[in-house]
Amino acid sequence: MTTTRPERPARKRPARNGAANPARSGNGRAAGNGSAPARGTGNRAPIAPPRDFALPETATPALPAVAAFDDLDMPAALLKTLTAQGVTEPFPIQAATLPNSLAGRDILGRGRTGSGKTLAFGLALLARTAGRRAEPKAPLGMVLVPTRELAQQVTDALTPYATSVQLRIATVVGGMSIGRQAGALRRGAEILVATPGRLKDLIERGDCRLDQVSVTVLDEADQMADMGFLPQVTALLKQVEPDGQRMLFSATLDKNIDRLVRMFLTDPVVHSVDPSAGAVSTMEHHVLYIADETDKKAVTARIAARDGRVILFLDTKRSVDRLVKRLLASGVRAAGLHGGRSQPQRNRTLDQFKNGQVTALVATNVAARGIHVDDLDLVVNVDPPTDHKDYLHRGGRTARAGESGSVVTLVLPEQKRDMSRLMSHAGITPRSARVKSSDEELARLTGAREPSGTPVTIEVPQPAQPAAQGDGKPGRRRRPRRSGQGTGAPAAAGANGGAQAGAPRRRTAATGGTRTGGTGRSSAAGRSGGTGRGGRRTAA
Repeated sequence: MTTTRPERPARKRPARNGAANPARSGNGRAAGNGSAPARGTGNRAPIAPPRDFALPETATPALPAVAAFDDLDMPAALLKTLTAQGVTEPFPIQAATLPNSLAGRDILGRGRTGSGKTLAFGLALLARTAGRRAEPKAPLGMVLVPTRELAQQVTDALTPYATSVQLRIATVVGGMSIGRQAGALRRGAEILVATPGRLKDLIERGDCRLDQVSVTVLDEADQMADMGFLPQVTALLKQVEPDGQRMLFSATLDKNIDRLVRMFLTDPVVHSVDPSAGAVSTMEHHVLYIADETDKKAVTARIAARDGRVILFLDTKRSVDRLVKRLLASGVRAAGLHGGRSQPQRNRTLDQFKNGQVTALVATNVAARGIHVDDLDLVVNVDPPTDHKDYLHRGGRTARAGESGSVVTLVLPEQKRDMSRLMSHAGITPRSARVKSSDEELARLTGAREPSGTPVTIEVPQPAQPAAQGDGKPGRRRRPRRSGQGTGAPAAAGANGGAQAGAPRRRTAATGGTRTGGTGRSSAAGRSGGTGRGGRRTAA
């Protein structure tokens, strides 16, 4: 199906030589290692109130919302795939934005996490790219996201629809083989899903160019600004087609992204649907006041031992690892997720949580955006967030797509004032209660119960050792592997990481020591053809 693009207002192209170049580390990310600023264990910074975002005025009236996907001018293959995926009715943000995005209008959309934003921009991106073929290294549509997990979620969500209209997706993120990602771009990919740092690296290597990108999407732009990616995002947007379509979507829109809107959106259609988690009628918010740290540990362990899955959010990587160790020792099938883990490890942990092998996922804010788990009905802030946006995105892991769920925050006496202020900024009036670990009220609200006390073991991939070579560039020959060595396993298009196999390795929660049997080779995580040791984490 060929779609005729409507004429668009003339756009003044920003100067290319004005691109800022933020301080970078070796992996191409902005200063701060590409993750949210680390939170210390000492005094917290005061919670700042949300800054107002001045919505732009729209000169051209927006098209009305639709009641059904069949009312949209989309390729028949996309409509058929929607039915096959069980998506029968558009969510509000989809019904409101798709008529305009399919017509080529710039979009500024706000919808809570889990409200259907991915298909809201994804269907328009695919429909307007269908029928075209990308040249090597030159994608036609692009989605910029702040985190690897969100990139993978977007790729997974759009892949069946892209396949139905013969479009190829390449995913480029840090922590994976840059050589494999460059290879996917050389073979040609119409749609590019990328994090800013890795995409900048690929452009500098000559493996990608953006001058043919006619549809650009910024997903969770406010988090990219919070993480220090704004200069990189600005530089990338200056390289796409100057008269192309731009769509900016997020669960929260604040003053941080006002500059992006003014620079790159032309007469945008503005839609704000379900602006906060507090507006979700199927989500309950509870603040539980805990007397001291000792009882907080007991409360956390009992909640983690519930009959059902739960995500437990903490501030730091170290506190995540310590809590996982305690939970494993007490009989809870727990695993940690934070920025200190390689991407293959993080993917493996998420898969274990989704399939039920792990029931308690202990995470930092790396899991607060871009992770979708079906039927998750409880999120616990063991450490209260310091920002109302973090609260909304943590809570957005539950009560997704019309399901019900609860967000529980554990608050110590000295945290009470800050938590009250944060809830006010988030527009939420929570239910509150004072509880002890043995209280029936705790069990009623969260399903808390006494852990079994029998240590459990969870299989996890071990960190790979750095390799002396192997950036994945073509033309290099590697020596044949000896028999018995593992091989790398491909992941999503362009975002590949090495599988890990070899001699068993065990980590004990009591001592942190390891016992290794046999011999094996290791390679950097995500390296093409890498090998390493598999392993087990145990509480005893």
